[in-house]
Amino acid sequence: MYREPKTWHALMEKLSESMTNYLLAQVRAGVDVVQLFDSWVGCLSPQDYHNYVLQYSHHIFEKLRETKAPRIHFGTGTSSLLEEMKMAGGDVFGVDWRVPIDVAWERLGYDVGIQGNLDPAALLGDIELVKSLSTEILKKVQGRNGHIFNLGHGMLPEAPVQKVVDLVQFVHDSTKQPTIDVR
Repeated sequence: MYREPKTWHALMEKLSESMTNYLLAQVRAGVDVVQLFDSWVGCLSPQDYHNYVLQYSHHIFEKLRETKAPRIHFGTGTSSLLEEMKMAGGDVFGVDWRVPIDVAWERLGYDVGIQGNLDPAALLGDIELVKSLSTEILKKVQGRNGHIFNLGHGMLPEAPVQKVVDLVQFVHDSTKQPTIDVR
C-alpha cells in the first residue's frame, strides 16, 4: 500500500468491483440484507483509511444503494474510523466490543442503525457473565430502533453452541415489547 500505491489502487479497484458484483448477485438471489465485512480495516489510521480504502468501500455501497437492500458496514478495531466509515456508506454499522455501543452510535449519528457488540470471548464464560454483559449493551442502546444485537466479531470455535442458544433466548426475552390486549 505504501511501497506501491499504484498497484494498491489497481488491486482495490478490481477487488471493489468483484465485491460489488458478488453482493449484487446475492441481492438478485434473494438475500434481505448485505454486509461488507472487513476484519483488517482497524489496522489503518483514519488518514490511511481515507487515502486507501474509503473510495472503494464508498463505490460498493453506492452501487448497492440501487437495490434498496439494507447495507451493513462492519469492521473490527474501527473505533478510530467510525466517522470515515460512515462517509463510505451503509445503513447499519457493525461495531466490535472495543468501543461502547452508545458512544459508537452517538458518533455515527442516530440516522443509521448499529449492530453489535458483545465480545465473542464472553461466550467462553458462564451464562451469568454473558447475560450481564448483554444487559449492559441493551441498556446502552435504550431500546432505540435500529439496533441489531450481535457479537462484535465472529464466534470463536470453542464457544459452546448451547451458550449461543441461551444468549439468543435471553436477548429475545429482554427485548420483547409488551403486548396490549385491545379487546
